[in-house]
Amino acid sequence: MKFKLDENLPADLAVVLHKEGHDVSNVTQEGLGGEDDSIVLKAATKEGRIVLTFDLDFADIRKYPPGTHSGIAVFRLHDQRWQTLEGPVRRLLAEGDLDRLRGGLAIVDESRVRFRRFSRKNRP
Repeated sequence: MKFKLDENLPADLAVVLHKEGHDVSNVTQEGLGGEDDSIVLKAATKEGRIVLTFDLDFADIRKYPPGTHSGIAVFRLHDQRWQTLEGPVRRLLAEGDLDRLRGGLAIVDESRVRFRRFSRKNRP
């Protein structure tokens, strides 16, 4: 899978994703740090990448409806340090649900992953 890491995620996440065989880009390294969420999402969609972020604004399905982008995973954790993030990331990867994430939204917390799916007719 192809992912775009938002500027608020640790570099350790890119390392883990690369080791799992995923193609990972980073918002900051691409000069998109500080840009509006819609610009980041547009770039990710153009590249066919799923956005991974802590930014809850990406979870607004009225603003970013499933099916209008390549996919978004929002990590909603009480502690955003790598030690807390690593478990939910590995769970998301291990559950084999990444295909369900294409064009949809996943909210990932400490104990579960909730999906909001896209309509196939609106898929990008």
